[in-house]
Amino acid sequence: MKKALISFVIFAVVGFGLGYFVFEVIMGDSGTTQATQTQTKDTASTSNQSTDTSSKAATTVSANQDNIIVKRGCIGCHSVSALNLKGGQVGPDLSHAYVEVKDKHGIPIEQFLTKPNSAVMSGVLGSKPLTDAQRKEVIATLKKASEVK
Repeated sequence: MKKALISFVIFAVVGFGLGYFVFEVIMGDSGTTQATQTQTKDTASTSNQSTDTSSKAATTVSANQDNIIVKRGCIGCHSVSALNLKGGQVGPDLSHAYVEVKDKHGIPIEQFLTKPNSAVMSGVLGSKPLTDAQRKEVIATLKKASEVK
């Protein structure tokens, strides 16, 4: 009985430690940043609403369905709030990825999308890599998102 209890305590400590390491150290405060960016974006969009909101929303929905980020399933983990692509919250918002990837990962976005140096993304793109055309489309989309103000 004592061995089982000691094993449980050890595994619980290791499990919590690993969870902390993954969500705090590796992912950093991307969740906090994302929440702050979303709140700022929501506040700005609420104060700047125009009369053509419904037509803009219809255009956004149809455009979003044809977006490479949506087609490839990236929004399962990521959002691109600058393009009004709401998705998962596990991964960071990609609105500024076009400019931030080089600083965060030390390689240009083109190279990151070819061979990512992040454990999670290397697993995702390793099993289902982007074609050259898809990579160019993703880069163009992320560039467009980084230019939205």
